[in-house]
Amino acid sequence: MSERNTVIRSLHDAGLAAWFGGSLMGAIGLNGAAKDEGGTEAARDRISSSGWAKWAPVNAVAIGAHLFGGGGLLVVNAHRVAAQQGVAASTTAKTVVTVAALAATAYARVLGKKVELASSSDPDDVEMAQKHPIDLDKARRQLACAQWAVPALTGCLVVLNALHGEQQRPDEQIPGMWERARSAAHFPM
Repeated sequence: MSERNTVIRSLHDAGLAAWFGGSLMGAIGLNGAAKDEGGTEAARDRISSSGWAKWAPVNAVAIGAHLFGGGGLLVVNAHRVAAQQGVAASTTAKTVVTVAALAATAYARVLGKKVELASSSDPDDVEMAQKHPIDLDKARRQLACAQWAVPALTGCLVVLNALHGEQQRPDEQIPGMWERARSAAHFPM
């Protein structure tokens, strides 16, 4: 079996890079531009919603690539997760943060669709918004928080990814595996 995992590492890393970078650019650049150019709140919402809607399919592909690559890396490094001290803990942390980032991304999309619907000038959307009214100010505040939570959480994933890279260094693997074996073999008397 090859020791190189270039394809799955690339999917994992490029997917995470796009997820992090796209969400950060959207929160700063897209929302900022909509604020500067929108005029009214409804116009700002329409501009921002349009940009986020165009990004959503690319973001979905990026997230899918990251998850596929991450699953592949977990499979090829299962022996390290089991045998090297600290790797299981960092893998667990990375999994928890990934789930939180996925939840924040999904929540932001749901809120974004609500704001998009409420600010639309399309007659079908106006009718739908009237059937399902929302507190638009509250939705905007929640959306802003969710849109900032995504780059914060994916930024944490970048840091945990760096930790995993450090744990793969040969001078980290041998002592980590030795310490795990020593602590597993320790029996109290």
